[in-house]
This record gives sequence, structure tokens and C-alpha cells, in this order.
Amino acid sequence: MHPPEIRTAEIVRRRRLAGRRRRLIVVAVLVVLVAALFLAALCLGDRIYSPAQVLQVIAGEHVRGASFTVGRLRLPRATTAILAGAAFGLAGACFQILLRNTLASPDIIGITAGANTAAVAGIIVLGLSGAALTGIAVVGGLFTALAIALLAWQGRGATGRLILIGIAVGSMLDSVTMWLMVRADQWDIQAASRWLTGSLNGSTWEGLAPLLIGLAVGVPLVAGLSRHLDTLRLGDAAAAGLGVHVQATRVAIMLVAVVVLATATATTGPIAFVSLLCGPIAANLVGAGRSPLLPAALIGSAMVLGCDLIAAHLLPHTYPVGVVTGIVGGIYLIILIVRMTRKEPA
Repeated sequence: MHPPEIRTAEIVRRRRLAGRRRRLIVVAVLVVLVAALFLAALCLGDRIYSPAQVLQVIAGEHVRGASFTVGRLRLPRATTAILAGAAFGLAGACFQILLRNTLASPDIIGITAGANTAAVAGIIVLGLSGAALTGIAVVGGLFTALAIALLAWQGRGATGRLILIGIAVGSMLDSVTMWLMVRADQWDIQAASRWLTGSLNGSTWEGLAPLLIGLAVGVPLVAGLSRHLDTLRLGDAAAAGLGVHVQATRVAIMLVAVVVLATATATTGPIAFVSLLCGPIAANLVGAGRSPLLPAALIGSAMVLGCDLIAAHLLPHTYPVGVVTGIVGGIYLIILIVRMTRKEPA
């Protein structure tokens, strides 16, 4: 017979191994799903190409017809879907873990609205595009996040207050966006409306550059801070007791997440609810105690790819991807609120 301490340690070790195994399986399945959806996005369209033809194009071989359709049109679009979805999913999960609230996604707390308003002002007032538009969207997101944080973080109950203030700020910024569009000319309204819906139409390799830079900077920083971020889930006091500089970690993670979110928003527009959905789904899949950041990014890629396939090929008309994610996200939000309400004591 082993002493109780040894048996307890063995149980803990086995549970940790089981948790790691579960997370690896989840990540592997999600990688396969993203790869399958990516291949489907390249094969399907007005003309269907075989996977062999698509792989030849990706390898750099010339395939009559497919080299242009797949290489110049579908491949940039599908790549944008993967990268933007990953950025939205990663940023949303960071905010939800940071604030320990399922509803604390950038969509809900107003940060996306700040990036939107800045970008629409850039399009309508300043006539910006490309890297300049990305820059102003990042600045708008950062200023909005800073304003919400300064208004909300004052002692206990800060998380709930931050969400409520974020909703209020987001509503005001949405009104400013609508005011800008009302005063704009017809062509600018069309460009801003198409951008605000969240769309992959017109994706190009050149347009991907800002998003690639944002992810290249943001992903390593989030990876480096992920251990501290996981520790913050235990509460500020416990995290501080374990050696985490709580406020510095919060500020660093928020800055990185806003930059990643804003570069994605400037590239595709605000694809609705992706940031809200990915974190909770990833947390349920990997289980308690395991980091949901990588699964959330993969779920974001799969969601944007899948919804774009639905919007482009399975509906009577072709719609921007943001229309489909908005419908799916709205249904999920209703279900989530109902479940949260039922859990509250009468």
C-alpha cells in the first residue's frame, strides 16, 4: 500500500497527463478541420477544381485556368480568412481570460467599435486605405481601450463596470460611425458599408501585409505572456502571490490584444461575434486548467472559413461573411444569456 500522499500525487499526475493529451487531440482535430476548410475554399466556386489541381497551384506549377482563379483570387481570400479568424479568436480569448467573463469580448465592450469608427473616419474623411487605414484603426482601438479602462478600473467590481461602460462607449461610437456615413458621399458610403459588414471580398496579398505584421508581433508576445495570463484566472491576489505583476501583465496583454484585433478589423472589417464565440468554445473543448488561446485561434480560422463557404456557396445569394457570423453569434449570445440567467439564484 502506498501512503496517501503518493496516491494523491499519482492521481494529480495522471489528470495532468490526461488534460495535456486532451488539449493535443483538440488542437490536432482543429488543425485538420482548418486544413479541410481551406482546401474546400480553394476548390469550390463557379468552377470546381480538384484537390490535385489546387495543390499544383500552391506548389507553384502552372495549371490552365486554375493558376489565376485559385492563385490570384481564392488563395488570398482563404489565407485572409485563416489569419483574420485566428486574430479575432486570439484577441477575444485574451480579453475573456483577462477579465474573467465570457461576455468580455472586444465586440461587446466597445473596443471593436473604436477601431470601426477610426477606420470609417479614415475612409470617409481622410480617404485612407492599406497600411494607413490599419494604423488609424489600431490607434482608434487603443484609445478606446484606454478610455474604457480609465473609466472602469477603480477598485472592486471593476470587471462588471468595465463591461457596462464598454457597452455604453461602443453604442456612442456606433452612433458617431453612422453620423459620419450619413454625411458622406455615395461612393464613400458604399466603401464604408462594405467594410463595416465584415467581408473577405477583394482580398489581396498586398492587403495582408498589415495583418501579417500584427500577428508576427502579437502572437509571440501573447505566447510569452500566456503563463501569466493563465495565472490571472486564479484571481489577482493569488496571481500576485505567485509572483505575477498583475497590473503590468494586464496592460501588456490588453495592448497586444488590441493591436492584433485592430489589424484584423482593418483588413476585413469587423466580422461579427468571432471574438465572442471562440474563447468559450475552446475552453469547453480543452477543459478546465488548460490554456484555450491556441484552440481559440484555430476555432476562429475554422469559423471564418466555414461561414465564408456558407455565405458564398450555400445561400440563395452571395453575402459577406459577417452576415453569417452575425446570425450564428446572435443565436449563441441568446443561448448564453439564457443559460447564465438560469444559473442565477431566484
